[in-house]
Order: sequence, then structure tokens, then C-alpha cells
Amino acid sequence: MELFLVSKGSKIIVQDKKERLLYTIKKKSFGKKFLLLDASGYELYSFTQVEQSKKPQFEIVLNEKLFIIARCVSLFLDPSIEFEFQTGKLQGIKATLKSSDRKHFTLFKEDMQIGTINVIMGADGELQYEIEIQNDYFDDYVPLFALSVDRAFGDMNKSK
Repeated sequence: MELFLVSKGSKIIVQDKKERLLYTIKKKSFGKKFLLLDASGYELYSFTQVEQSKKPQFEIVLNEKLFIIARCVSLFLDPSIEFEFQTGKLQGIKATLKSSDRKHFTLFKEDMQIGTINVIMGADGELQYEIEIQNDYFDDYVPLFALSVDRAFGDMNKSK
């Protein structure tokens, strides 16, 4: 499955190859909290930056319960973000985004490669994200993996 995240003003739209709107990510409370909405506007997940340190940390909440903790493991040498599932059938499972240049990330679930996220500079100077993921591993929260890349590495990628 291929998804594309494109900034449109104060929100990010998530669309497929045929440019159909699948999700919208809206900013809340000064850019620290985001909501992932489906195409009909129903709130699926919230995404919050919980630490403003050298290595950012994020929380993804589903139905008012902590679902995933995302931690930036490394910003410069082997840039990576680790996602640890907190509840449900995925509890204890880890997914990791790894890169060598902060622009091309490989997504692993446990130790198996399941997809990629690529950072693309749009014509308007805004960063866009292309997600490719195996259909068996796709779920509604996957666009938030690209959002975590944007929040952790976006400023560095824009300045290049």
C-alpha cells in the first residue's frame, strides 16, 4: 500500500496513489498535539509530543488509552525512532524506523522489514512523506509514523 502525506495549511492530508483522501491530521494546542481523523472526520488517534529534549518522545492514544510510545533513539548517527505498543494484541511488540540520512527510512516490525517512509521536498518548500507498507501490516496509525519523522527530523530536513 502506498500513502502520501501532504501539508495543506494547518493540516496534513493523507491520500492514496489515486489522490483519494483517506485521513486528515489536524494540529491542536500549538503544534504539540495532533489528531488523526478518518475521511468522514471521525477521530481515530491523538499524537502528542511529550518531551522537548534533544531526543523527542511521542505518545499515540487510542480511545483515551496509551497505545504507542515513540522514542527517537538517535538523531544523527543512524537516525531512528522506536515505537513500542502498549495495549491490545500488539502489546510489547516494537516497530522501528531506521535511516542513514534522515530522508529514507526503513520500517521494521520486530526484525522484519515491512515498509519504507521517504521524505520529499515539495514544490512549495514543504516536506511531504511517501509511505510504502505491506498490506498485511497496514493499520490506521501508520500515517502517525511519518508524523513522528516530521516532528523529530523535519527542521533538520528543511535546512538541508
